[in-house]
Amino acid sequence: MMYKGKFSILFVCHGNICRGPMAEFVMKHLVDEAGRSDEFAIASAATSTEEIGNPVYPPARRKLAEHGISCEGKTARQMTRADYDRFDLLVGMDEANIRNMRRISGGDPEGKIHQLLDFTERPGEVADPWYTGNFDATWRDVLEGCQCLLNKITS
Repeated sequence: MMYKGKFSILFVCHGNICRGPMAEFVMKHLVDEAGRSDEFAIASAATSTEEIGNPVYPPARRKLAEHGISCEGKTARQMTRADYDRFDLLVGMDEANIRNMRRISGGDPEGKIHQLLDFTERPGEVADPWYTGNFDATWRDVLEGCQCLLNKITS
């Protein structure tokens, strides 16, 4: 189902303050650069309730800003069961996210749930920089994942 006539993507991580928002705003930036913003609806959400209402974590915000990407106004929200129907693609960052996304949505009958790096040549998990402190590695993974995902969708 198209979201308001656009291809819709929901990026999901644990708290929606690091990886999910980074992917959301990187993807928005990439589709904007490609002149295709009007074709996409892109958002992010959490699997947990821990950070609901909180802004993007400052180091994640700074990493985006280093690349000229703003995440102004973004606050964390939790994924809902309705999101499964509302979005065409739900993209998690790690196996725990995927398990929780399936639990929240009651399974994945339409095959919409995927892990971000599965779109790349090196499938795996996007490490959580909340724990690793390595926002550079997360940036590289998110950027590559989003570039490969956009290429897959638009080619």
